[in-house]
Amino acid sequence: MFAYLLILFTVVPALELYLLIEIGSYIGAGNTILIIIITGVVGAYLARLQGFYILGKIQHSLNQGNMPSEELLDGAMVLVGGIVLLTPGFITDTLGFLLLLPMTRELIKFLLKNKLKDKLNQGDNITIRSFKEKPPFDNEYDDIDIN
Repeated sequence: MFAYLLILFTVVPALELYLLIEIGSYIGAGNTILIIIITGVVGAYLARLQGFYILGKIQHSLNQGNMPSEELLDGAMVLVGGIVLLTPGFITDTLGFLLLLPMTRELIKFLLKNKLKDKLNQGDNITIRSFKEKPPFDNEYDDIDIN
């Protein structure tokens, strides 16, 4: 896990900075900044559209009495895609657009599910954490607010 965080917070920003400098030297600093602004605006718009679309799919599934697990995964991917699109850089923009576009999102979901199935089949420990309303030591009484 530490290796992933190290890559995420050191290697990726260094690569982003390198690409920004290299591309800026070819097309100019102004054009590079313009591209970053345009991808941020287009990404935010696309994230908003996809978010509302997925929200509608979640409501439709719930109205039919189904658990919207696929839709919730789509929603999480759109959220992550929107967040990484707001960070300046070409690598994060590419990842963000891949997570926002439905066709590539389906491929990423397929790959994630296969990886999870492989881990389960190999017997690897997968930790799932849940959060309760009350801490486990607070079982003695319930607080009641009276207005």
